Amino acid sequence: MRLRLMESTLAGGGEKRELPPPFRNPFVHDLRFTTAQKLQIGFMTVTLFPIRLFIAAFMMLLAWPFAFIASVGRSETAVEPQCLWRKLVDVVLRTIMRVMWFAGGFHWISIKGRQAPPAEAPILTLGPHSSYFDAIPVTMTMASIVMKAESKDIPVWGTLIRYIRPVFVSRSDQDSRRKTVEEIKRRARSGGDWPQIMIFPEGTCTNRSCLITFKPGAFIPAVPVQPVVIRYPNKLDTITWTWQGPGAFKILWLTLCQLHNEFEIEYLPIYSPSEEEKKNPALFAHNVRRLMAKALQVPVTDYSFEDCQLATAQGQVRLPVDTCLLEFSKLLRSLGLKRVNWEKLLQDYGKRARSLQGQRLSLEDFGRFLELPVSLELRHMFALFDENEEHSMDVREFVIAFSVVCRPAKTLDTIRLAFQMFGAEQDGAITESELMCILRTALGLGELKVSRLFRAIDEEDSGKISFESFREFVDQHPDFGEQYLYSDSAGFGSSSPSHATNGFCADFSPCEQKKLD
Repeated sequence: MRLRLMESTLAGGGEKRELPPPFRNPFVHDLRFTTAQKLQIGFMTVTLFPIRLFIAAFMMLLAWPFAFIASVGRSETAVEPQCLWRKLVDVVLRTIMRVMWFAGGFHWISIKGRQAPPAEAPILTLGPHSSYFDAIPVTMTMASIVMKAESKDIPVWGTLIRYIRPVFVSRSDQDSRRKTVEEIKRRARSGGDWPQIMIFPEGTCTNRSCLITFKPGAFIPAVPVQPVVIRYPNKLDTITWTWQGPGAFKILWLTLCQLHNEFEIEYLPIYSPSEEEKKNPALFAHNVRRLMAKALQVPVTDYSFEDCQLATAQGQVRLPVDTCLLEFSKLLRSLGLKRVNWEKLLQDYGKRARSLQGQRLSLEDFGRFLELPVSLELRHMFALFDENEEHSMDVREFVIAFSVVCRPAKTLDTIRLAFQMFGAEQDGAITESELMCILRTALGLGELKVSRLFRAIDEEDSGKISFESFREFVDQHPDFGEQYLYSDSAGFGSSSPSHATNGFCADFSPCEQKKLD
């Protein structure tokens, strides 16, 4: 499998042109330092870092009693007039939070545009979402946010969160997503009585290289929204906290060790949905995302939170950071193949692929195999497996990639399926070239050397290995990917511990949107 797509035949000519990868993996943050930067961080660690950390913690504790007093007796469901003493508390909390950010190196904050009042834009959509430092605009505006219900029980932090009257999403309540969207709709349609709701529609953190798919929850109420873009134009990016890269505390430590951290927030003009967008939240979300991407001068991609989970799955072999399986997963969605009943599809595809015994398929044959018409998306999918531009593909490679995307944490099950499709009828064994094809497809790589691995498994030097011998070898060498594949192929990244979406972007997109209309 290769990470390049072929455009459809150009009008007036028979040639096709190659499309390069549009941008780097949005779920990976590779942070590297020069010697001078390492020396600076070492010096700051023993001088400025502990002071800043102490001030930040002190400011949080100082804010707690004000937030607690202002929250006592206040209803979570009914809007209440902002009386004088609560307005005073609001000013005090904003000031305390600003001092906290200042102590963290955010000495000045650049603000462009004007924040619209709640009556004009009940919802603020922010992007890109890349760090817990994205809380800065929340503390600047004291707008409500959507976040996990568990957050309100965190000491100190939970009290501060309750003060801004967030919309909570409960994981224990199966109906929580629907209730959350209904609450957003109720507040958004209150005519400005409720505070604005600030939502990060991407639903997870990226490295800001693009804008991924927006979840529709912020757009289902069908009310005007104000797009807001945020930037961290720092020379050294210690801000980004995403799925593969530095962990939460390391990001905090490195950021507090910088002399100055820049932050920009830009309020774009209010976006009022058309009648078509009101009926189609996905279209509404797409158009707002495109507007925000233009302001940020970054591309958009149909990668989603699902792809983030794929990139960080902990199977027997970690996926490399430059895997084209993310592109493959995106194409599966666009073709409608990522369904709930993927198990049945996978079983059917596996049986039919084995019966073809390696016969190569044309684009039209591939469409008939999937029972889909030839489309631009199908052409792009076909191009991923048309290695040598021979206008043909081995459909077994498609089945392997489909299996990995649908069950990324069960690499061994995918390998078993691959052995069944590639293995000889007599003993089910495969050759070195077949193993290379299997692992290369399962990892989404264009090139991969497996000679060392194959020789280590094939102790009898028979030129073939069975799945049983492969599985036995994996049991004895659980890190075989790093030991036998990593040194021969670049691009494998160390995944940071998988974490849930942070408190500013809980997943609240309803599964059944029609019930909410």
